[in-house]
Amino acid sequence: MFGKCSPFDFPKPATSWVDTILNMASNDPKRISYLSNLVAPKPTLAPIASGQLINAGNYVVRVKIGTPGQLFFMVLDTSNDAAWIPSSGCTGCSSAVFASNSSTTYASLDCSVPECTQVSGVSCPAVGSGSCLFNRSYGAGSTFSATLSRDTLTLGNTVIPNYAFGCVNTISGGSIPPQGLLGLGRGPMSLLSQTGPVYSGVFSYCLPSFKSYYFSGSLKLGPAGQPKNIRTTLLLKNPHRPSLYYVNLTGVSVGRVNVPIAPELLAFDPSTGSGTIIDSGTVITRFVQPVYISIRDEFRKQITGAISSLGAFDTCFAATNEEIAPTVTFHFTGLDLKLPMENVLIHSSSGSLACLAMAAAPNNVNSVLNVIANLQQQNLRILFDTVNSRLGIARELCN
Repeated sequence: MFGKCSPFDFPKPATSWVDTILNMASNDPKRISYLSNLVAPKPTLAPIASGQLINAGNYVVRVKIGTPGQLFFMVLDTSNDAAWIPSSGCTGCSSAVFASNSSTTYASLDCSVPECTQVSGVSCPAVGSGSCLFNRSYGAGSTFSATLSRDTLTLGNTVIPNYAFGCVNTISGGSIPPQGLLGLGRGPMSLLSQTGPVYSGVFSYCLPSFKSYYFSGSLKLGPAGQPKNIRTTLLLKNPHRPSLYYVNLTGVSVGRVNVPIAPELLAFDPSTGSGTIIDSGTVITRFVQPVYISIRDEFRKQITGAISSLGAFDTCFAATNEEIAPTVTFHFTGLDLKLPMENVLIHSSSGSLACLAMAAAPNNVNSVLNVIANLQQQNLRILFDTVNSRLGIARELCN
């Protein structure tokens, strides 16, 4: 180009070709970063905080619904699928309601749409069509009715259009999460199912200490940015309870003692629903009664002083003895989780008592199920990989 015989009449550059290459190469990092983002997009991150911000016993994730987005703190629930929020005109709802008429992208769905067949408790007319209404129970004695709807859901900086959820019309018999619920289960109406291949069936979360008032935890969607070196265990699936995340809990240790537990009390059995699940919506870990009694009795042996009870907790002691309290370790297939002490003990409001933050499962139809709950998941990164059927756990301080 710059030779004597070149047909192009360009002036000879002032710098050498080496300097030119070096200058051009200085822009390569920006381009490589751009290309990397095309290949491996950044994960979707949404902030998580303790539900005490809105007087809820669970953890909440910050989301926006509609266009323009309306802010809600929705309960994060891995055992539910469909999302739902209180809507304007709702009977029995809190003051935080979704104003559907203020959103330019809102639409209510009728009984003819495929999503209507994927929601449990649907009520549709026998002849003709109408709004897709469904009824749902939540917690102890609470029921609500909702209209299946569709609108934009925003998590962090990610916009998910045409997300199907329920607009709650009435609540009776108790209370539900005041600003709604975001379902992260495995069913067809869950966040993972509705986003299809976008997140490759992968998400994780870190729940901050329940005592914290800050949105310092995070929900991370998609395989990008997940921990590389993380211990994992097999994620099991029950066709009779397809939304739940089962794991194979093989034992529990208190201090250095491996608690004697009959294997059949921990075994996964799809026909009966027995086994152990990881759940973000339950507050304290609950074991079937014989398992809990064995763990509790061993824990009591290793502490000193008088034992008292406090509400749901039957193993409380003077907080001055807390430093000699034994650790608790959950043994899963291929993974041992030694719980930090903040995940083992809960304190009275006065701070004078420390209690074992676990309890027996209630004697009802679900009494065969062990539940690893959110207080035992504080400051841990819990990774759900549904495609590769694995659950990972890594220590992460997100307070």
